[in-house]
Amino acid sequence: MKISRHFLLLTILFPFSFSSFSQHQATSEQLKTEAVKALDNSYADYRKTALQIWEYAEVGYKEEKSTALLQQQLAINGFKIEKGVAGIPTSFVASYGSGSPVIAILAEFDALPGLSQENVPERKPIPGKNAGHACGHHLFGTASVAAGIAVKNLIANKKLKGTVRVYGCPAEEGGSGKVFMVRAGLFNDVDVAIHWHPADNNAVTMTSALANKSAKFRFRGLSAHAAGAPEKGRSALDGVEAMNNMVNLMREHVPQQTRIHYVITDGGKAPNVVPDFAEVYYYVRHPKKDDVVKIFERVVKAAKGAAMGTETTVDYAIIGGTHDLLLNRTLAEAMQVNLERVGGVNLSPEELIFGKTIQGSFNFEVPSLQTAGKVKPLNTFEDAGGGSTDVGDVSYAVPTVGMRAATWIPGTPAHSWQAVASGGTEIGIKGMMVGAKAMALTAIDLFLNPGLVEKAKQEFKEDKGTYEYKALLGDISPALNYRN
Repeated sequence: MKISRHFLLLTILFPFSFSSFSQHQATSEQLKTEAVKALDNSYADYRKTALQIWEYAEVGYKEEKSTALLQQQLAINGFKIEKGVAGIPTSFVASYGSGSPVIAILAEFDALPGLSQENVPERKPIPGKNAGHACGHHLFGTASVAAGIAVKNLIANKKLKGTVRVYGCPAEEGGSGKVFMVRAGLFNDVDVAIHWHPADNNAVTMTSALANKSAKFRFRGLSAHAAGAPEKGRSALDGVEAMNNMVNLMREHVPQQTRIHYVITDGGKAPNVVPDFAEVYYYVRHPKKDDVVKIFERVVKAAKGAAMGTETTVDYAIIGGTHDLLLNRTLAEAMQVNLERVGGVNLSPEELIFGKTIQGSFNFEVPSLQTAGKVKPLNTFEDAGGGSTDVGDVSYAVPTVGMRAATWIPGTPAHSWQAVASGGTEIGIKGMMVGAKAMALTAIDLFLNPGLVEKAKQEFKEDKGTYEYKALLGDISPALNYRN
């Protein structure tokens, strides 16, 4: 029998039998096939859950029914649930298994105010409802729970060893829920964290996020009759408007990638009353967390100057603060293989008609509807995009990997009524299951391959360097009523 030099070299480099290697590969394939089949068999159940949360459309820190529904599914499947962690009533950590590795799967479920919409391809708010799932978190939370249960079943049947955890993370939209969970040490013993996000395409995340700090600035003045005694009043709204003008002038003198935006949440109640209270809600973003802190301090100075100039007073309450996203190429490469295995979203003839109608509502060039069925190749590292996420703080605590799946019609921007509409249809459910499968398969790799986990940890350690994590929002308590 002739033995090749290549074979002899491999046997020296890898001191284990090729039969055991092949057996490992076979086991991996078998478990992944089993997980995908289990998820397909539960499609109707997860569809029902996601659409129920879409109906609830509960905003940040108010997601009582949404979190209860997800917790119920996990409890029925044998997870041990710790509720109300990190001082947040709607948060939870659901665990199954024991020992290492500990693999975390992140779940979100908050909606956005002002974006009520029926699941139809034209603008049609739902009467009596304000909020809508314009960022697809009803799909996000459900898919993460589905992936966790698929992995749990393999642990329960003694086909995997370790611990799977599903983290119920409220108020991603501005409330920074995960930051409080990181700050509370809930990820201290986690080996790897996995997440995903609804989108209009399928890709593994290799784009960072903008660090962010937000606050509500509250001005107080003196009420008076706006016509009869205006000289006796000091308008809190004048303070807000003066601040906004000063910040808008400041835009010329901040780093180019800075994003500053605001909304006046309270400007008074009647034109003929000088308002004694007014409030403006600000976001400050930048790719670098240190620059966010510096720019935010300048916004605070503008507020104080505005108060001085209008003879009002001002204070502010920090609402949120998130880090940029620390990427992990090792984990991204592993997830890319699994996402390509799962594939994209195939739209039915009826869904293509829906999609064409949705795209007709945009005033910009849109991609082909067929892109929903494709998986993008893995990119090299890209600078921060236009959004922020509290997953960034998780990524500075533990090696983290994420992806996105096409739950919306190609070309659809997040935080739009079009995203709400698509997310309430079968299109959203199909994309949700792409996310659930890709996360579950990636988790299987992490359970079976300790070397992959260790390599990811080494990359994480090198990228983080000497930086010691510190929450940008400081030691504040969660702003549980920030959506009021």
